[in-house]
Amino acid sequence: MSQRIIEVVDYRQQWREDFVREKQLISSVLTTANINAIHHIGSTSVEGLCAKPIIDILLEVKSLDVLDDQSEEMVSLGYVVKGEFGIQGRRYFQKGGIQRTHQVHAFLANSPEATRHLAFRDYLRAFPDVALKYGEIKRAGAAICNHDIDVYIDYKNSFIQEYEAKAVRWQSELTNRIR
Repeated sequence: MSQRIIEVVDYRQQWREDFVREKQLISSVLTTANINAIHHIGSTSVEGLCAKPIIDILLEVKSLDVLDDQSEEMVSLGYVVKGEFGIQGRRYFQKGGIQRTHQVHAFLANSPEATRHLAFRDYLRAFPDVALKYGEIKRAGAAICNHDIDVYIDYKNSFIQEYEAKAVRWQSELTNRIR
């Protein structure tokens, strides 16, 4: 069995196009009435940020049951259906085999998990100095993890937890100012 390679690469403009293409594919096979939104999230969605070359997609749906009933449609696009995969209320799909190319994280629309992912993305976009720091941590984690994804994730975890919390507060303050 081949081992997954954990690699962090410089930002690629292609990632935006890869997301748009995948969004169109997903939209073409799932029930449109159940889709609230499809977002590009993760490091590949932050211009200039280095990343593992995997397109992370947040699918906000009105019903997880309806999405579950359409698992075969996701399979038809090359995704492996992983269920909750450790996060309650999530449906997770992977594409690309061991060197995956896409990951879809599906949550109910406006759920705390969806809000958290979007806030973190938007925070990194709004604060390039934080994104730069995150990039440095990602590169260091990839360098020391010996291609062990758990080591890589653990290395980044405290940074992510700290800045996700800041991002959610920041997003909430922005939303309250607009109202």
